[in-house]
Amino acid sequence: MPAAVPSLSSLPRRLLPLAWGLAAVIGLILAFTWGALQVQVALAGFLNGESIWSKAQKQAVIDLRNYAASGSPADLAAYRRNYDILRIDRWTRDVVATGDYDRAAVADALVQVNTMQSAVPGVIFMLDHFASGPYMEEALAAWRSVDRQVAELDTIAHELQAAHARGAMDPASIARQQARIRALNDYIEPRAKVFSQEVAHGAVWMGRVLYSTIFGATCLATLLWLWMARRVLANVRGTEERYRLLFDRAPDAIVMVDEQGGRILDANHKAVEWTGRGQQELLGMPFAALFERGQPHGEGVTQGALRSGGESSRPVETQSSLVRWGERQVRQAIIRDISERISLEQERRIAAEALASIAEGVIIADAGRRVLSINAAHVAITGLSLQEMLGRRFDETRRLPDDSPLPPSVWETLEAGGNWLGEVHSQRADGSVYPELLSISVIRDMDERVQHYVAVFTNISTTKANQRRLEHLATHDPLTGLANRAEFERQCALALNTADREHGAVAVLFIDLDAFKVVNDSYSHAIGDRLLVHVAERISRDLGEHDVAGRIGGDEFTVLIGKLVSREQASTLAQRLLAVLGEPMKVGEYEVALSASIGIAGYPLDGSDPVTLIANADAAMYAAKTQERNTYRFYSPMMQADARKRLALAAELRQALARGEFRLVYQPSVDLRNGKVVAVEALLRWRHPARGEVSPAEFIPMAEKLGLIRHVDDWVLQAVARQMRQWDAEGMPPIRVAVNISAGSYGAPHFVEDVRRWLVAEQVAPQRLLLEITEGAILRLGDEMERTMNALHALGVGVAIDDFGTGYSSMAYLKLPAIAFLKIDKSFVDGLPGSSHDAAIVEAMLALSKRLGLCAIAEGIETEAQHEFLLRAGCTEGQGYLYARALEVQEIERMLRPGHRPGSAKLRLVPPAH
Repeated sequence: MPAAVPSLSSLPRRLLPLAWGLAAVIGLILAFTWGALQVQVALAGFLNGESIWSKAQKQAVIDLRNYAASGSPADLAAYRRNYDILRIDRWTRDVVATGDYDRAAVADALVQVNTMQSAVPGVIFMLDHFASGPYMEEALAAWRSVDRQVAELDTIAHELQAAHARGAMDPASIARQQARIRALNDYIEPRAKVFSQEVAHGAVWMGRVLYSTIFGATCLATLLWLWMARRVLANVRGTEERYRLLFDRAPDAIVMVDEQGGRILDANHKAVEWTGRGQQELLGMPFAALFERGQPHGEGVTQGALRSGGESSRPVETQSSLVRWGERQVRQAIIRDISERISLEQERRIAAEALASIAEGVIIADAGRRVLSINAAHVAITGLSLQEMLGRRFDETRRLPDDSPLPPSVWETLEAGGNWLGEVHSQRADGSVYPELLSISVIRDMDERVQHYVAVFTNISTTKANQRRLEHLATHDPLTGLANRAEFERQCALALNTADREHGAVAVLFIDLDAFKVVNDSYSHAIGDRLLVHVAERISRDLGEHDVAGRIGGDEFTVLIGKLVSREQASTLAQRLLAVLGEPMKVGEYEVALSASIGIAGYPLDGSDPVTLIANADAAMYAAKTQERNTYRFYSPMMQADARKRLALAAELRQALARGEFRLVYQPSVDLRNGKVVAVEALLRWRHPARGEVSPAEFIPMAEKLGLIRHVDDWVLQAVARQMRQWDAEGMPPIRVAVNISAGSYGAPHFVEDVRRWLVAEQVAPQRLLLEITEGAILRLGDEMERTMNALHALGVGVAIDDFGTGYSSMAYLKLPAIAFLKIDKSFVDGLPGSSHDAAIVEAMLALSKRLGLCAIAEGIETEAQHEFLLRAGCTEGQGYLYARALEVQEIERMLRPGHRPGSAKLRLVPPAH
């Protein structure tokens, strides 16, 4: 069908690649043939040279024999001519083999020895490129093998020439020289034949190779051409199919009409679908009969209604164009369904009506910005009716947030073709002002001049309120409502600028609650948060007009005091804050008593920027906390040095494990009844390469703060397990070893499995390992601790409550199955036996542990009186300086060996039984 296939006149263009391909095939064959001819010419030249060399060699032998017998100069001259051919051929062969030669000189030499002029390039080519080829290598080897014998012929010629000149040639000499010549000829002749045969074989081989190459190239080129022809023909067929597919799958109806007769020549599937007629029914049908109205005539675009079968029709737009098919003029009619366009126009009319009732206010004004129309939302938002606004400029009631009128740039932007969007303050009918988001656009006439302004506005009072709330949240702590770090630093910078202008002073107080972590862990985080809110309220109540309070960390608060003469004036507020923060606070059903440590840094003495002042106040707070607590300190440069020292310690602590700077010492735990060593407690020590021994009270909290305590605990447990195995290997008594473990390790997901793995790896019985944990850690972990305790009990590892009675206690944890020991804190033992309170507390603890089936261990026993009291009270195990301090491994091993009897006169320590 003519509409669906390409014109036949385009076929030659589509087949042009085949013609070019065929030409390329023929050219390729001709190129290979020409190359083969050149190679044949080269072979012919080489064969010609071989023939000349062979003849010259044979003739030289004959001429030399004749000269030996006759002494005739003519024979000698004939010999010299033939020998020169041999010499020149050998020189040509050797110089070409070097690869560095004068091509013209070599060509002249070959011509000199009667080589055909046309064969000279071929001889050079063969010697240069095919010297190691099949047969050529053997031929040249045979040729080179006679070089010495040919040279010896020339030596004989010189001897004969000298002998004939002296007249010394007699029959015997002639016979001897001829014998030498025959011997050399007998050597040369078979090798010369090998040379000739190998050259001939090489020529035959080369001919076969050339024939095979030409034949293979011809076949390959032919196959390529056939493949290309198949692709081109398939492409032609595919193009025809695509044309037809595009024609049939077009989203619009396409009809091809004979312009002269007005009848349909072809129609696509969409035309068949829309008209409700079959393909064959449409062919030959008058084109005008398809339309109910608006029949197209000639070229151009027309709108009408297409009959859709039955009584229905569809609105269409027809675009007609004239084309030629051969000698026939055909009209191509593209019929487009415009039902959607008409529907959209109707929707636009509906949208215009809906605009009058939308929630946003709408104003339509003329080119002078005078109001022509408003919608109902305008009246609802502003209270101004159309009668009140008519003829007024709509920008009269609107001003920028800074109370200035709308600038000329607004109208310049609109005049340039853009839109304007911004926040303004608009006046209501009652005179009140509200924030408004105003968008202004323009409608232009045919000459692109501004015809109308369209202003759409929204009351953003609620949005602005939300924005202010978000801005407050961005600059204030969500829990306490105090300024956050960023806002505090900003306020501090403003205060510093004011103080700099007025030559005044500013102070920053850094407040940290003492023991807040204990309270937070003992109760709950919810109670802790409520406590922080109370603290913030108490701090805020005592601030002056120019003071700012902030919360920059968990229990860390800051206070900015401005308008000072000197920083020392801040001590008055610091004292008041210590007093109010020290008063008990009622949090829910709990009454909590706290204290605080305060550091003070002032401008300009202690820093000139907010970050420095806060950091220095922090350093002063740290000094107050470490020296006394519940007090304040002013910053001094030495404090910053201490802070840097702490930072350096933190960095070095990260490397301590990798460098092997940790070690364990062991303090014995003895049976108070007989002094027998029943256990040891593993204590961690850090020997710093530069600082020496670092106190655990210094580096253990640092490890917890840096998140390294889990790695430290892992190292300690592994080291203890290895030490116990080593002691077993040395025959030491199988004593119990106690290890202090942090709360973080107990809460780790794989803690119990790690303990089991280390014990199995070192072949240590679980019952010999005792893990110690404080009361606060147990309460902090909650349900997780119960699961861990159950798992440790199932493994066979016991747990001891360390520092029992010093934390916020809950007796419920004493029922956990893994807990087997209670360690009475040194603070209760110190007062024994003189303090009745300490004595009562210790006796109660011992009674409680006995009733619960737990073993009590007294810590910090330093006097024999304490030993005697505890023994009478029923305590059977203890540790302290009375018996031994923490000992190195070698010292504890000596104590554990049989026969050792350390101790005082009254108490003799004995090693445990095996």
